[in-house]
Parts: sequence; structure tokens; C-alpha cells
Amino acid sequence: MHADDEIQATIALTLVPGIGSITARRIIQQLGSASRFFQECRKIRIPGVRLGDLQQGEIKTYFRRAEEEIRFMERNDIQAAIISHPSYPSRLKMCEDAPAVLFARGNLELNASRMIAVVGTRNSTVYGQRCCEEVVEELSRNGCSLISGLAYGIDSHAHRTAQQLGMQNIGVVAHGLDRVYPSTNAALAKKMESRGGLVSDFPSGTRPDRENFPKRNRIVAGLADAVIVIEASDTGGALITAELANSYNRDVFAVPGSWGNDFSAGCNKLVKNNKAAILTSPADLSWYLNWNQQDASKTIQTQLVFDFSPEEEVLVRLIQAKTDDLDNLSILAGLTISKASALLLNLEFRGVVKSLPGKLYQLLF
Repeated sequence: MHADDEIQATIALTLVPGIGSITARRIIQQLGSASRFFQECRKIRIPGVRLGDLQQGEIKTYFRRAEEEIRFMERNDIQAAIISHPSYPSRLKMCEDAPAVLFARGNLELNASRMIAVVGTRNSTVYGQRCCEEVVEELSRNGCSLISGLAYGIDSHAHRTAQQLGMQNIGVVAHGLDRVYPSTNAALAKKMESRGGLVSDFPSGTRPDRENFPKRNRIVAGLADAVIVIEASDTGGALITAELANSYNRDVFAVPGSWGNDFSAGCNKLVKNNKAAILTSPADLSWYLNWNQQDASKTIQTQLVFDFSPEEEVLVRLIQAKTDDLDNLSILAGLTISKASALLLNLEFRGVVKSLPGKLYQLLF
């Protein structure tokens, strides 16, 4: 079966009433594919789902809608990752309620080595914004990709800071990829596509309705190694993301705030209830997540396995600090573009670096 046919069948499966993420995944695991479900749906028994009543006309309707979605994806350069395919994000796949289909637009690496989510209130303060900038700068120094929800406040501030720092910048949205909400972030979202982009499990035409945001939050938590909460009320969406991250066995961190500050109440509550580790400075992240030890180990292994020339070693160290593009690497290394390009090509042949769209280079170990 052609890959597009299975994508179409998986999208169609998600459109069947009564079949949510958990049930869709269970069906695909048991039958091996979404296509087989439609071949055998009259024989299948799922509690709460009336598959025996599923008429051929209804099935055709779901497939037509799925075909429309594929045409929309082709027109708008959108990719779909289905849970039965090896390219599906490995972290998210470990979550029981992972979506059967994930839509993405941009130049994304959803299996990057370090993926960290930063979330918080829509009503951020100057203190929260400063903490957000310092945290994202620390993430950038450690070669992390940023994940957030593209909402007002802390989310938007995290995305803008990541964009300025040249990090992979991933926005998870609560609607179809035919729009951007809030619309004031449309220009930011477009810029993010050069190194990152947007992710959603909702098909085109889906509005940013209130009930979609908790569903969005599970993707934020599921894609990440850890979630950092910067300013949150004690009932906000950021706390939902933190709770989901805990249920997925992800690390959760919270930036504390002063007594009586409504937008610090949620962070303080997470720490008080032992649902988040406290961040007293951005440097705490390296200690909590063992990054310094990992990087030291990588350096030793690299020196043992590869015999780098001095110029190659400079390039490797620069890429180890941050995935970067050819032009910037040549400037920082003091090399001509042609010389840097030749060295990087050699490193790519040796399995040291990987070239990405936009003349970007990423370390492979």
C-alpha cells in the first residue's frame, strides 16, 4: 500500500465518531494498519463505538474528507506523521494518548536530542519575561529545541527569544494549520518555519475552541524531555501541561515567585506539592538534567573515536553548542565559505554531522 493511502486511512479513522486518540492507537496496534480497520470494521467490537452500524456511505464520506486534507497538505507544504510509521516522534509515541496523526509545517526535527517545553501565563509580568529570556538563553547554550504553545504571554515571549537565538522553535497549536491563533503571532509563526514551525493534531478547518487547548497541551508535554513553568495561576493551562508532563514521567520545573502574586501561585503550588523542581537560576537546569556530565562524556568519546584537524574541531565545537548554518559557522570559525563547506562535507561523510534544510548543520552524537 502506498504511504499516502495509509495516511488517508489514518486521517479517516480519526474522523469516525467515538474513536479518540487512545482507541485509534489501540485499533492500529491490534490490526497493523488503519486501512485494515475499514476492511474489517463490521467484525470489530469496541466498547462505546457502534461500528456495526457504520455504513459504506459514511466510510466514503470520511475518506473524501481525508483526501481533502491531503490535498490541503500538498498545497501548503504540510507533512503528516502517523503513529504506525517509524518517523513519528519517539517521545510522543511513548504517551498512551498520543494522536494517531500529527500535522507539521516548517523545517522540524521532532526527534532532536534535547527538547524542552516552556509554558506560562498569558498575562506575563516583567519579572516573568526576564526569567523566560534567561531560561531560553540557557536552553540555547545547551543545544536544546524549544517547544511552546504560541499563546499570548510567556509562550510568545519564549518563541520570540528562541527565534532571536536561532534555536529550533516549535509551536504546538490548538487548531488546524490553515490559520494562526492568536493572529498577532502570524508573522512570528512564519519566521519559525525556517528552523522549526507549527505542529497540530487537528485537521484544517478546526477552530481554536476552548476544549482544544487541553488536547494541545498533551502534545507540548509529550514532545518534550522536560517542561518549565514560568508564571502561572493556580488554575491555568500551564498547570494542565505540568500535570500531563508528570503523568508522562517527564521532568517538570517551576520558577518561583513572591507571595500574593496571582501569576506565581501556580508555580509555587507545583513546588509545594512536589510536582515540580524549583529553579533558582537557569543554571539549575544543567545540574538537574545532567547536561554538563553528558557533554563532558561526549567530548571524551569524540576525541577517542574521531581524529579531527584543528579546523574540524572548531566546527564540531561550534555545532555542539548550537545547530547552525554554513554562513554563520564560517564566520565564527574564521574560514571561507568554500573551506567550511568542504570540511563540513567531509564531516558529514564520516557520520559526525548532518545537513538540514536551510544550510543548517547538526551534530549526530
